[in-house]
Amino acid sequence: MKGIRTRLIVYFGLILLLIVLVLEGLFYWAVHTYYFGTATEALVTRSTTYTNFINKYATGYRLKDKARYILENASNEEYAKIEVLDVSGKVILNSYGFQTGEIIDTPDVSDALRGLTGIHVGKSPQTRERVIAVSTPLTFQGEYAGVLRYTISAEPLYHAVNQIALYGAGVGAGVVFFAFALSLIIAKRIVDPIEDLTKAAIQMAKGNYSARAAKRYDDEVGTLAETFNYMAAEIGKNEKLKNDFISSVSHELRTPLTSIKGWGETLISGGLEEPEETMLGLEVISKETDRLIGIVEELLDFSKFQSGEMKLSLERMDLREVLDDVHLQFAIRSQEKQVALQLEIPPAPLAIMGDFNRLKQVFVNLLDNAFKFTPRDGIITVTATETGGRLMISVGDTGEGIDADDLPHITGKFYKGRSKQSGSGLGLAICKEIVELHRGRLYVNSTLGEGTTITVELPAAKTINIATKG
Repeated sequence: MKGIRTRLIVYFGLILLLIVLVLEGLFYWAVHTYYFGTATEALVTRSTTYTNFINKYATGYRLKDKARYILENASNEEYAKIEVLDVSGKVILNSYGFQTGEIIDTPDVSDALRGLTGIHVGKSPQTRERVIAVSTPLTFQGEYAGVLRYTISAEPLYHAVNQIALYGAGVGAGVVFFAFALSLIIAKRIVDPIEDLTKAAIQMAKGNYSARAAKRYDDEVGTLAETFNYMAAEIGKNEKLKNDFISSVSHELRTPLTSIKGWGETLISGGLEEPEETMLGLEVISKETDRLIGIVEELLDFSKFQSGEMKLSLERMDLREVLDDVHLQFAIRSQEKQVALQLEIPPAPLAIMGDFNRLKQVFVNLLDNAFKFTPRDGIITVTATETGGRLMISVGDTGEGIDADDLPHITGKFYKGRSKQSGSGLGLAICKEIVELHRGRLYVNSTLGEGTTITVELPAAKTINIATKG
């Protein structure tokens, strides 16, 4: 029974079979009790009534006289066998008019000789026929003189009870058959969607991320199918992002390597005889090397974040120092690109427990992106405020903005959206991870064609309690 379908059918069938057997047993017991109880009760009533009458109105009759009186006055329609026994259990007269001399020692006779109404259901010693016997005591001058015994055959009752039980068994068999058919249908409804899920999972394992499981029913399995399809869609998106990332990084690495190789070959072929050309080549090589280092560092940082190995060197610091340092670093780039860079920070210290280098990495990345997407004569503004124990640092630009469809995913790993600018797509994802390591949050607000504002929210030093991650 390896399959769910087989187990469901077998277990469901066994449970139904057990229930039917229990109900059949109860039904048989109820019918048996009713038929035999009714027959016994009727026999007891007639026997005790007649015995009381004889004991009351034939008090002067000895046992043999009582026996003859009883048989002479017995109804012609009496269907029970009547026997009169003496105190030893010997039959002195029966309803056929015979004195058989047979000794009857069944429990009902013993009870009757003790003054009780005895009942016996069993087989007749002579005929082996199943009978119901009721015995009541006969008295003479206040003493027990004998027994009046009524006996009827129980075979018709057994036949009737067995016949009804047979009909009940037929109905029970029909119920079991119907339940078995129903279990097949139920098992199919449960197993078929699971088999669809299994087939879809196998397709995904083979690399077909477009595989989907059909939702057949609005139940738990249907919910599982929806969840599986959502997972498949997300895996497909991540797979596409990964492929795009590999393609992007390959391009990003190829470009500086090509420049370095080209200028290296030029300098070698030129023999380093022209100083100006040599300096230009070395500057290009140095610049492209820095680009390579930046890409590799991003990949290393991303790897550390993924493995949970990133550690922070926390210290109490003034965030204004980080922002002044970054502002100074981008001052020359601001002049070269003719983009205004404005820094608006409060005169009071912005105290924070943080990692200076990592926070600087965040704002360098944010400003680098702002310069990439802000055209000539644009404005980039860095604003810092403290409100309610939280530091709010915003980097806003008047650049091209971000498409609304890209905005929810812009901080995701490998995501570059519709931008044609160079980059690995990891910058904002790493920034978000660093900010969250500082127990902060990063928000992105943008309007296409108008500009983008990225806000970093960090807890001030007096309220922060950071556990270093790593």
